[in-house]
Amino acid sequence: MNAVRNPGRVAGLWYLLLVLGGPLRLIYIPNKLFVQGDAAATAANIAAHPWLFRFGMASDLLGAVVLIFLVLAFYRLFKGVDQQLAVLLVISGGVMPALLNFVNVVTDAGALMVAQGADFLSVFDQPQRNALVMLFLRLHHHQITAAEILWGLWLFPMGALAYRSRFVPRFIGVWLFINGAAYVVLSLTGIFFPAYQNKVFLLSQPALFGELAIMLWLLIKGAQPPEPAAAPA
Repeated sequence: MNAVRNPGRVAGLWYLLLVLGGPLRLIYIPNKLFVQGDAAATAANIAAHPWLFRFGMASDLLGAVVLIFLVLAFYRLFKGVDQQLAVLLVISGGVMPALLNFVNVVTDAGALMVAQGADFLSVFDQPQRNALVMLFLRLHHHQITAAEILWGLWLFPMGALAYRSRFVPRFIGVWLFINGAAYVVLSLTGIFFPAYQNKVFLLSQPALFGELAIMLWLLIKGAQPPEPAAAPA
């Protein structure tokens, strides 16, 4: 069964594209350029690698676009199960997180602009500019912490739809519920107890593989919702 005629495989392909592009700005660039507690070194690294930083911004933009197509693919897959839940999935998993991605690009643009020393910033001395770079990066981090609420909430309607669909294994639906709850806990930990966020992230790893499970299932097995019953003559 090819991807064009299999809505599940289409959703799996969009999910794979999202997973491949996400780690660049989320994991690789912070590990490569950011120095914990050292604003001067962080600003210097960004100024020395502007194209890498710009690729991170582009990956956020691409991620926002992919999210929209991904949730539309899920809507096509699950609308016959429960249309209201499918609409909720589109809003909480696509539209709102995509907007936050665009905002994150703006904060990164501010960090890059300050790190490169735009002319109109000459009124600030170098330590002040370094502090501004760190401020923009911290804002980016806090926006991701806020977005984790949405990363979790959209998995609740997806889990319910997967559980009720009968063409996706029920254990994956349950796993998605657990995955969503883990993201919500991560977000709240980052807001109220930021010192423990990394520890909670490590402890929640098994739960966070729920999304990977449904992505692999859709890519490998696919999913085809049943045809609607024909109306009686």
